[in-house]
Amino acid sequence: MQYEFCSPRFIARPYWWGQTPPDEEADDPFLADVDVLIVGSGYTGLHCALQTASAGLSTQVVDAGVIGGGCSTRNGGQISGEIKPGLAELGRRFGAEEARAMVLEARAALEWLGDFVADNGIECEYRRCGRFLAAHSPRQFRQLCAQARNQPRGLERSLQPVGPGEQRNEIASDYYHGGLLIEDHCSVDPARYHRGLLDLARARGAAVIGSCRAGAIERQQDGFRVLTERGAVTCRRLLIATNGYTDGVAPWQRRRVIPIGSYMLATEPLAEGLAERLLPGQRVYSDTRRVVVYFRRSPDGQRILFGGRVSVFEADPVMALPALREELLRLFPELENTPISHAWMGFVAYTFDHLPHLGREDGIDYAMGYCGSGVSLASHFGHRVGRAIVAGSEIDSAFTRGRFQTRPLYRGKPWFLAPAVSYYQWRDRFS
Repeated sequence: MQYEFCSPRFIARPYWWGQTPPDEEADDPFLADVDVLIVGSGYTGLHCALQTASAGLSTQVVDAGVIGGGCSTRNGGQISGEIKPGLAELGRRFGAEEARAMVLEARAALEWLGDFVADNGIECEYRRCGRFLAAHSPRQFRQLCAQARNQPRGLERSLQPVGPGEQRNEIASDYYHGGLLIEDHCSVDPARYHRGLLDLARARGAAVIGSCRAGAIERQQDGFRVLTERGAVTCRRLLIATNGYTDGVAPWQRRRVIPIGSYMLATEPLAEGLAERLLPGQRVYSDTRRVVVYFRRSPDGQRILFGGRVSVFEADPVMALPALREELLRLFPELENTPISHAWMGFVAYTFDHLPHLGREDGIDYAMGYCGSGVSLASHFGHRVGRAIVAGSEIDSAFTRGRFQTRPLYRGKPWFLAPAVSYYQWRDRFS
């Protein structure tokens, strides 16, 4: 199916894959016995592999799909270093000290990632561009201003309210009611970042195998035996790093993450000067709705990349495209005649407490549930798990302390998602 507003070159694949497609060809030799087996080849798995392989541990990464086919190359390339619950809510749940530790660790992940990319020379359009968080109502703008004025001592950041009268310096849209400029947020080409990380892990000796779904896990005296589509693998340590793609290989983890489809489109290159006029600062953008939209210019500055959740049910990205484009035009009516060149989606993983989790259950390591902040958190947590495996120690993280929740009757298929999305859409209209 193709719509009249689509470009003749329209393709239902991530925009990022045009320059950096998934690694469908280069498979490493399959290893039947390793020190470390990692299920999942996204940011989490590859960062863990980089640490363990660099330390001389034989390391193999397996993925059910092609390497780089998951959300690590399907996301919007926005990096926040944020977690969803605010400090006050975290304090009520965990106490003031633990709450601050969580916020600081998430922010440290953002700083750490920028250093990692620079230190390893990964060419991936990583930029500290800042975020414009747009207020979808006057009430939300007042709340953003209060947030900027009343920052907790020791957790201050550069937050600059932008009133409705100044809004067009950041975004040429009359849909919003001002917003908040968050200066430390970043952007990246996620597929190029993933490819750079993959190349590093392989160069350090990790084997990375695509189209190799992991199946049954059998406990052995000194580790695990994992059945895969390529054969059985014996390992001493096992990491589940599947996030929004967690399946029956890890039923305990599957019951604790909620896969939610996030849908994106890319426009064709805009008329000269239009992209810069609409989004002058080359920032990343999102808004204050619970069912959020997010957008930015492409790294070359010529296109608009726009994403969000536009359907209560999961849908083919092409089927969801008219609703997603309608949301784009609500913000930017000038794009009515601009063709759409790409449409795609990826699964992010939410959790019942809106926090990421990493730890060990029944001897199996895991890190997942990034709730839409996966570029920095997945990278940092994979790094931390890898270091803990190398050291033979417990994982050093504030996010190992909270209980990883599930719900009765939940087995990994979120039957409750459609009514939840409808409810939050309703709340957005009155907030």
